Amino acid sequence: MKILPNDGISLSAIEVLEKEGLEVLNHKVAQEQLANFINENKVEVLLVRSATQVKKDLIDSCPTLKIIGRGGVGMDNIDVDYAKKKGINVINTPAASSRSVAELVFAHMLSLYRFLQDSNRNMPLEGDTNFSALKKSYGKAMELGGKTLGVIGFGRIGVEVAKIGLALGMKVIVSDAEKITRTLTLDFFDGQKVDFTLTTTTIEEVLKNSDAISVHVPKQPKYIIGEKEINLMKKTSILVNASRGGVIDEVALINALNEDKIFGAALDVFEKEPKPEITLLMNPKLSLSPHIGGNTLEAQERVGIELAEQIISFYKNNHQNLSS
Repeated sequence: MKILPNDGISLSAIEVLEKEGLEVLNHKVAQEQLANFINENKVEVLLVRSATQVKKDLIDSCPTLKIIGRGGVGMDNIDVDYAKKKGINVINTPAASSRSVAELVFAHMLSLYRFLQDSNRNMPLEGDTNFSALKKSYGKAMELGGKTLGVIGFGRIGVEVAKIGLALGMKVIVSDAEKITRTLTLDFFDGQKVDFTLTTTTIEEVLKNSDAISVHVPKQPKYIIGEKEINLMKKTSILVNASRGGVIDEVALINALNEDKIFGAALDVFEKEPKPEITLLMNPKLSLSPHIGGNTLEAQERVGIELAEQIISFYKNNHQNLSS
């Protein structure tokens, strides 16, 4: 079985796969050349992250494919239903990057509350000539501890965000499309554990009562946060989207920032990836990153191993079925 991890995979995952006798073609193939490469090399497993698109035309062009794997949660770049109709097994790693996404959320929140997204732009330009004025301009910074964290979407990543918020001493309120009660366990380095039980409320309650809001929902047919929803938020609040582009109305967000309706916002995902609007890139009240939520060494290790285990399981089951 030949495997093409087109958007990369960890070395430990490659070792696990090769130990089972599977061949890993560790190449990066351009999208327009992908079908030819798969067919010429008789690739049976295509692994991607968010860069490679696996749509109907590619699926139809590659009859050797048996597995399409996505390293991460969302599978917007894969025609999942169509692939399954063609008999292709589609796999992903929903839990592997939850912690890394959650930590990025708080990196952005801390950056916003301490004006780091702005000071990191201005210090190289003015740090040697305008130090005292810059210091004074960032004098209205705030702390996360004691604030209310609102989490919209109480799935795996939402849970991890809530746990970090609790560990920082924040009050946490959550909303979801469904009514959910979950007990979250905080594990500490010395073996101590503390449990917190959270029950979802409405998105309106989260927007109205939170100081910092983090969105963690799958791709939506329409915005879940637009002008109406932003108007419910506190003027001192911040909004972070590390889930999917198109969840927040970016025009309404920019207007709200320019009109001081909210304190700041952070985006790791965009409506027009990989070319975000220039008005977003230039706004000093936005903390920005290029869709890197799951891009940590630890997450990549977990993603690779989880994909490898699923591929090996599929391979062994198929061989057993053929031999029985």
